[in-house]
Amino acid sequence: MAQVNIRIDDALKEEADSLFEELGMNMSTAFTIFIRQALRQRGIPFVITAEPEPGPLPVKGLESSNKR
Repeated sequence: MAQVNIRIDDALKEEADSLFEELGMNMSTAFTIFIRQALRQRGIPFVITAEPEPGPLPVKGLESSNKR
């Protein structure tokens, strides 16, 4: 079995470890899933974009729309 070493920010790794644990897997399994999906789709298995994701609506906007 091959071994792959990567460098990743400590905080990012901790967040990922926590998420993958919730999903019942470890980092190695998550990367294996990613690689298998990339091979199946012959590319990155999600959209990569420079567009920022829309942020949450401001609380004021939600409060005023609920008063109508």
